[in-house]
Amino acid sequence: MTQIKASKGRSHQTKKTMTNQTIRLFCSDLDGTLIGNPEATRRFKDTWESLPANTRPVLCYSSGRLVQDAIDLLATGSLPWPDYIIGGVGTQIYDGKTKRPLHDYNRTFSEGWDLQKIEEVLARVPGVVRQPPQFLHPYKSSWYLYQAIPEAIDTIREELAQAGLKVCLVYSSMRDLDVLPLSTNKGNALRWLCEKLGIPLENVLVAGDTGNDSSMFLLPGVQGIAVENAQPELYEAVVKLPVYCSTQVMADGVLEGLKHFKVIPEKPSVDATTLPPSEMDPTLRMLFTEAALGSLTTEERQLICTGYDKALVALRKNITPLGFSACSLADNDSVGTDINYRSVWARDGAITLVSTIDLEDADIRAAQKQTLRTLFDHVSPNGLIPANVRIDTGVPDYSGVGGICAIDSGLWAVIAFYHYVVKTKDYDFLTEYSDKLQRVMNWLSALDSNNDGLLEIPEAGDWTDLFGRSYHVLYDEVLWYRANVCFGRLLEFQQKFDEASGYLRWSQFIRGKILASFWPTTKQSETPVQVTFADRQFSLGDSSYLLAEITPFSFSWRCDVLGNVLAFLTNVLDVERARVTFKFLWGVGANDPWPVVNLYPPVQAGDPDWRPYYTVNLLNLPSHYHNGGIWPFVGGMWVRFIHRLGLHEVACHELLKLTQLNRLGKNQEWEFNEWAHGRTGRPMGKCFQAWSAASYIRACQELQVSPENLNNDS
Repeated sequence: MTQIKASKGRSHQTKKTMTNQTIRLFCSDLDGTLIGNPEATRRFKDTWESLPANTRPVLCYSSGRLVQDAIDLLATGSLPWPDYIIGGVGTQIYDGKTKRPLHDYNRTFSEGWDLQKIEEVLARVPGVVRQPPQFLHPYKSSWYLYQAIPEAIDTIREELAQAGLKVCLVYSSMRDLDVLPLSTNKGNALRWLCEKLGIPLENVLVAGDTGNDSSMFLLPGVQGIAVENAQPELYEAVVKLPVYCSTQVMADGVLEGLKHFKVIPEKPSVDATTLPPSEMDPTLRMLFTEAALGSLTTEERQLICTGYDKALVALRKNITPLGFSACSLADNDSVGTDINYRSVWARDGAITLVSTIDLEDADIRAAQKQTLRTLFDHVSPNGLIPANVRIDTGVPDYSGVGGICAIDSGLWAVIAFYHYVVKTKDYDFLTEYSDKLQRVMNWLSALDSNNDGLLEIPEAGDWTDLFGRSYHVLYDEVLWYRANVCFGRLLEFQQKFDEASGYLRWSQFIRGKILASFWPTTKQSETPVQVTFADRQFSLGDSSYLLAEITPFSFSWRCDVLGNVLAFLTNVLDVERARVTFKFLWGVGANDPWPVVNLYPPVQAGDPDWRPYYTVNLLNLPSHYHNGGIWPFVGGMWVRFIHRLGLHEVACHELLKLTQLNRLGKNQEWEFNEWAHGRTGRPMGKCFQAWSAASYIRACQELQVSPENLNNDS
């Protein structure tokens, strides 16, 4: 039997834990770690400053920003003032108490540094673009190089060495290329600082999200927090270390880790740290009415909590001997093609599992595991997860609606398996299905027939069955990225570190490919060296969202709302671009009358994207079903999308609207229907839909608006 790791973090080697010892210094990255969600940043600030000043750890920020840039950020008051700042990817150290740089640190690496010669070498490298002046200083040569493969970075390193230069090369985020003095990085700067302060590395805790943070994690004895939005390059670098991996993003993930290491007693509630309108980004504040920025009334919170209880009822209607059904078998008629609903569907079941993973109820946990068993017990010899398995007969269907296929079945199944194992620590279950998981990933990998990192999807080959998208489809590519991350982590748990590193490295490449391909921009610095037919079309302008579909010959300019929301929730989309996308979707009313349509705008008859089969069963008429219909399960993700941006009150009001939609029903209240008409908002489709109820539960949990939270507040 394969030996499985036994800790939540990673534990393959003997290493002293720090949970019962004193953390004397805490060092955290800024952007993407403490910075990104302004409300979560405030939660960190309030929590840190509430610790007794004479006993709390030394606070150090370590950033790719230059020290002055970090000081300018701190001048806004968004973060507590630190004791020290490590800037410029480890080339600067600043004493926050005396407010002076530590010049003696720079003397440790200044000898032999030749900035002019370095820049002469880098200027000859195809595709590199110098970063703006505010990112540069005499001991840091910084460039942009998009989507570079490891071999390309090795070549640059060799060229620098051949020029007689002894330097440290740091490549992160599939974009940032920093050349630093030899042995200079965030980790070595932190080591120097700890030696100066007399603090053993065993008493140090660090936090980060990208590859340039990895040198801090790799210091012997140091404990680490990887926030949930950490890029795969960080996971790859620390694959063999017992790093604590948070389940929350950015500053909330840091707080979760600080609680785990007993630096703080509790995490603050989200209600207590909501930003007032006066402190919001003005470009966002102007989008909202006064009502949208106000707190929910007691009655409104109670309605949401009632919805939470009703969602649990709806969810349990979908528990069957084979796992979660798509909709309640007892409350829906199954005639004609609707017989498909009497099944455990891979995507429905997986989304339901992921959305309910924090529920501890025994019957729900058992249904989660049985759903995975049902799906993986029917993996085809070549690695295809069934689209669904009939509950009445146990017969698998691999083709889905129309006999086409269901590419996302395998993607969601791998993702769901990962979430289940992380939550339950059921490593024996992972061992039992490890071969089948590998088989599924092999089958999915074969869909990347030209090895460009993206899958080729047949027309109508995913959840939008009978809807004509094909080739590179945003929704599927986002899931492909996430599946590679999840599978890489599952390999970690089995101590298959080399294989895990390969998948994590490939997922980082996929992410870069998605951003470069699906987000059109006129910025020449972000244009790939090899210009394709689609790239020429993209030069028409700049996008406000990730495009829905691209092919070698054309692209769809429509906004796949689910694809974009998932891109942010799965850490493909960065905060800045997610904010742009949110402003676009809010501005066009994608959440009216209810949250939220799956596609904007819908395809009209006569449009080049129209297909005659959109009239089959009258499903994909404009504002129907996948053609711009409102989907409550997407609405739950939309609420979480907004909350992650640091707009708690806005997210709460969207959750209230989602509650009202789920309450409507076609025949009775609280039906949690499958979808609603995109224009009228009338409930459509099946009632007591599992993923509608599950996604609502997850949104309530993340916003901390549930019966448990309400009772705690009273």
